[in-house]
Amino acid sequence: MQFVQNNLLLVGLALVSGAMLLWPLVSRFFGGAKQVDTLEAVQKINHADALVIDVREPGEVAQGKIARAKHIPLGELKNRVGELEKYKAKPIIMVCRSGSRSAGACGILSKLGFTEVYNLAGGMIAWQQSNLPVEK
Repeated sequence: MQFVQNNLLLVGLALVSGAMLLWPLVSRFFGGAKQVDTLEAVQKINHADALVIDVREPGEVAQGKIARAKHIPLGELKNRVGELEKYKAKPIIMVCRSGSRSAGACGILSKLGFTEVYNLAGGMIAWQQSNLPVEK
């Protein structure tokens, strides 16, 4: 107990670090976006005709995107949701650079009643590291 009292800052830092490490795991179980890895994403695209939505900014998309992905920047998603109404009950895979922005986009669509929304874990970084095709 004396150690804790003498090192409150150190103990607090350790607790915050631990919470940050556990957050992705906890968020999946409590309403976080459903994640798919690159293999699952390819299967959903090829076998379930999943729609891929790229929420990156135009400059990022110009460097390459998943084939046939629909580009809707995250900032425009709420205003352009009407374009996606016909996909409301179909699988949708959201993608960004690393998976953070697309997780937020998943939350937006889920709240609007889209039932099969998935976040590509690792985003385009994971896609390219898996040597999957990219179109420019």
